[in-house]
Amino acid sequence: MPASGPSLDTIFAALADPTRRAILGMLLEDDMAVTDVAAPFEVSLAAISKHLAVLATAGLIRQERRGRIIWCKLDPEGLRSASIWMQGFGQFDPIDLDDFERFLLAELETAPAETPGQS
Repeated sequence: MPASGPSLDTIFAALADPTRRAILGMLLEDDMAVTDVAAPFEVSLAAISKHLAVLATAGLIRQERRGRIIWCKLDPEGLRSASIWMQGFGQFDPIDLDDFERFLLAELETAPAETPGQS
C-alpha cells in the first residue's frame, strides 16, 4: 500500500459490494458496534467482520476497541482520492436518456423495414 493511502483499485473494490455499501450508509448516520452493524444482515458475524476488514483496508472506516466492544466509524477522508478521480469526469455533460429514447424512436420510425431473410 502506498504511503499516500489505499489505491483506487482497493477503494473501488471495497465499494463494489452491496453489503459494504449498505454498511457505509449505516455508518454515515452514526458510529456503531460491530454487533450492531451485523444485526440487519442475514449473514454471520464473521462474514460482517470480513466486510469491515475490507472497508478498513480501503481506508473507508476506522475501528476502535472500547473495552470489549469494537466500534466502527466512517472515515470520510477515505473517499477523497476516489472523489477527486471521479470529478475529472465531471467535464462531460450528463446524458439525457429521454432525449436519447426519442432519438431512437424517431430513427426506428424512419428506418426502412427489414424483410425476413435480408441482412
